[in-house]
Amino acid sequence: MPLRDIRHLIGASSELEAVRKNAQRQAALQRAYQDYCDSTATGLAYLTKASRVGYIKAGTLYLLADQAAVAAKLRQLLPRLLPVLSKLDAEVTGIKVVLQANFPPQQHTNQMKKNPLPVDSIQQFENLSQSVHDPALKSALARLARNQRKERE
Repeated sequence: MPLRDIRHLIGASSELEAVRKNAQRQAALQRAYQDYCDSTATGLAYLTKASRVGYIKAGTLYLLADQAAVAAKLRQLLPRLLPVLSKLDAEVTGIKVVLQANFPPQQHTNQMKKNPLPVDSIQQFENLSQSVHDPALKSALARLARNQRKERE
């Protein structure tokens, strides 16, 4: 089978026609968004590095921001940005900004350090588990003593 350009395959396939049109529309909206931010006198080019055009759902265009400060600035620009983007795509009747961070959440660095119980305390829990009549409490105390013994070993 001869090699073909992916654009030719997508363009020729009737099943992928909707995907191709949606991708072209989104690319055009992204270009218009970048052009608007680059051309403003206040210098908003930094916004396009930390945000992008997301998707259109029920006439609302979702802008995805990487940081809360960028999302706040974009929310201030919405009244001026909406006419620019709705002129390009008639389906866009509103814009929402969604905060979508790209980095993984930070791990907790100050986790509690587990100190094993002293041997006499473990023995007291074992004795207590044998004297208690409630079966659930009895098994919980026995399990606690057993796990603490394993940690000591």
